[in-house]
Amino acid sequence: MKFIDEAFILVKSGNGGAGCVSFRRERFIEKGGPDGGDGGNGGSIIFMADPGKRTLVDLRRQKIIKAENGQPGQGQKKHGRNGKNKTLFVPCGTIVSDVNTGTIITDLTNPGEEFIIAKGGMGGRGNKRFASSTHRTPRFAQPGMPGEEFELKLELKLLADVGLVGLPNAGKSTLISRISSARPKIADYPFTTLTPCLGMVTPDFGEPFAVADIPGLIEGAHDGTGLGTQFLKHIERTGILVHIIDVSEINPDSPLDALKLINTELFKYSNNLAAKKQIIVLNKIDLTGADEKAAIFKKAYCDFVKSDDSAKNIHSDILTISAATGQGTKHLVSVLAGKIKKNYDK
Repeated sequence: MKFIDEAFILVKSGNGGAGCVSFRRERFIEKGGPDGGDGGNGGSIIFMADPGKRTLVDLRRQKIIKAENGQPGQGQKKHGRNGKNKTLFVPCGTIVSDVNTGTIITDLTNPGEEFIIAKGGMGGRGNKRFASSTHRTPRFAQPGMPGEEFELKLELKLLADVGLVGLPNAGKSTLISRISSARPKIADYPFTTLTPCLGMVTPDFGEPFAVADIPGLIEGAHDGTGLGTQFLKHIERTGILVHIIDVSEINPDSPLDALKLINTELFKYSNNLAAKKQIIVLNKIDLTGADEKAAIFKKAYCDFVKSDDSAKNIHSDILTISAATGQGTKHLVSVLAGKIKKNYDK
């Protein structure tokens, strides 16, 4: 299924049915009086967060969504049938905003969460409602109230405990396929991953947690270069960032280039994103000469932390793994499970 994380739709709730003007007329019954029933209420448009949904593709295909109108009232005090509600199922993490004002209307994050986005119009009252001791034969009724209409933007931001970030071809897809049942496309060229991938990881101890593999970032990503702003938003809600660096690509003369480049893009996109806790993971440690480059990186990083206190608050660990062979991945999962548990216990 194609990953769709944005949709624009027009929603319109149902109109209320008109009240009825009617008088009781039966043989041998004098002065029957008014007996017009009320109109039915229009159906509402409801959003529901469905954990089984992964994209907004269904709503991308429907530009206009309407609920059913209420039916008019009838004689003999018969109430018109209420219009049926229209429930739209969206993935957890869907933000609904008004296209014209940009105002966020609701943010559906919890499974089963509901929100009435457009309430159906109220049905009009029949003439029976207006009878009184001084006005016994009302010859009027109320029309139904119109439904509500909105132009909406739906935006999906994945909900995950851990987000994998790094340059293209750093090994993010290989890692998520190693530690979870997710099966993203894996190849030896950049930008193999073109859409975010979500996987569930089950550690030996603790609760399962979700990991999001975000397509590789490059310089200028915050301005939309490469896949840029299309997918940076998907790591805004993650609790921890795992910053994956290809240890074979480390330049001994400037070993922190990849780290600084990605963090600069995160900072330019969002201060909140830049301040998230990160675990630095040096991948492809199984390759020849990787141990020496990893040692150079760690030494350069220690010097960097001493000169920049802000880095100390962001980066908490440096781990070495090989996603291809599985070396160190079990320890990484244990570290992540422990940090996620601490976050939930706060």
